[in-house]
Order: sequence, then structure tokens, then C-alpha cells
Amino acid sequence: MAGYKGSNINPQKFERGQLKIIIAILPLALFMLLPIIFIICHAFKPMDELFAFPPKFFVSRPTLDNFTKLMKASQTSGIPLSRYVFNSILVTIAVVGGSILLSTMSGFALSKLKFKGKFAIMEVNNMALMFVPVAVMIPRYLTINVLGLTDTYLAHVLPLLAMPVSLFLVKQFIDQVPDALIEAAYMDGAGDLRVYFKIIIPLIKPAIATSAILAFQQVWINVESSNLYVSSEGFKTLAFYMNSLASANNTVAGQGVAAAAGLIMFIPNFLLFIVLQKSMMNTMAHSGIK
Repeated sequence: MAGYKGSNINPQKFERGQLKIIIAILPLALFMLLPIIFIICHAFKPMDELFAFPPKFFVSRPTLDNFTKLMKASQTSGIPLSRYVFNSILVTIAVVGGSILLSTMSGFALSKLKFKGKFAIMEVNNMALMFVPVAVMIPRYLTINVLGLTDTYLAHVLPLLAMPVSLFLVKQFIDQVPDALIEAAYMDGAGDLRVYFKIIIPLIKPAIATSAILAFQQVWINVESSNLYVSSEGFKTLAFYMNSLASANNTVAGQGVAAAAGLIMFIPNFLLFIVLQKSMMNTMAHSGIK
């Protein structure tokens, strides 16, 4: 027993025994970092390095010309760049907030509340994990069209609110919340909403952070809604604009613009993951524990 107490499988400080783990993981971590380094270097390459043969991985003479050309190209558009940025921010906030609310409320109901058909509903959600976005493109369009939501912000928001993978992870996390804690709250006179806000939400913050990352990644780079459901330029998003700008400049001279646009769209995803990655890892670890 003494030997067990002296061991520490997850030490808070650096220990010599961790060296073998670091040595084993470091090459893999560096290899996974290479695409990020390439995206950053590629955006700052001058024209001769963009088309150098053999291709250069690192930039030798970094320049801001690609970003300058991107800004000049945006100034020729009939809709100001700020409008696309505003649309993306508004849609992203609505989708992330709505998706978290829907996933956490549904996860709480499917995990802790008793009602007929909840197991069938969960199985339907699990089946939905198998469908790729292309498979539901036509039903989504028909739904938006029948509801008369074309050329509105809801056309961006509604198709992305339901996230089966987010509901699955949140429900698995809520399963770990002790039933005795919830029953004690009910005995004290708390209702379902009070239990949800006062007990469930504080205890599943890692799952909420993971849902936020997944929802943000899905909506930030989404161009499907702008392509299919929106014809007015005033309602299109930044992702669509950057994609169309890169396509319009799909020439030798336009490759630098495309590289700069790619980096701009990548940075928010990367920063959000860095901030919330610890919570995301905790959710993945707990989602398989029963």
C-alpha cells in the first residue's frame, strides 16, 4: 500500500519518468504541427516562392503582398467586407449558442428524465451520425424553401442547429452526473429547469466547450447555406466571400490571394481550439466511461 501511495500516474510537476513519454510523443506532435506551419508560411510567400520548383515548405522572404492584394480585391466588391464579417459573426453566435442550448437540454432530457420513446430518439440521433452533409442537402433545401426562409439569416442558422455528434457527447457526459444529486434537488423543490441550470450546466462545462468548438468549426467555414439558400449578397457570409474571391482569382497571380484568405479563415478555428482544447480532451475521455 505504501508503494501505491508513493506512485503518481499523473504528476503535477515534471518528473524524470516522463522523459520516455515525451520522447515518444514529440515526433508525432511535430509531424502534426507541419500542416499548420505550412498554412502560415504559404500565406506570406512572394510570388516566386509560391511557384518554386521543387516547392518550398518554409518561406524564405516573407511578405505582406498577398494580404494587400486581398484587401484591394475586397474593395472592388459591391458589398463591403465589413458586411460579410458581420454576417459571419452574427450567424456564428446564433448557431453556437443555439446548438449548445439544444444539445444540453436534449442531453439532459435523454439522460435523466423518464419518458416514452427516449431510447428511440437517441437511436435516431446515432443514426444521423452516419449521414454526411451532402446526403441531406436536398431535404435541407426543400425545408428552407417550404418555410420561406430563403434570403434570411435563419437560412444560415436553422440547418446547422442540430448537431448529432454534439448531442451524443453531451448526453454521455451527463450520464456521469450522479442521480442522487439530481434526486436531492427535486426533493428540495427544484423543477427541471432549475436542475438544468443549477446542476447540469455547471457540471458539464467541458462538454459545452467541446460543443462550442464543433459548432464553431461547422458554421465558420460553411459555404453551403450561402450557395443554396441565399441569393442576396447582403446575407452571404465571410466564408463564401473568401471562397468566391479565391475562385475568381484562381490564376497564377491569384494564388497568393487564396493563400492569404485560407490563413484568415483558419486562425479563428485554431485560436478557439487552443483556448478550449483542455475541456475538449476531458469530454472525449469521459464520453466512453460508464
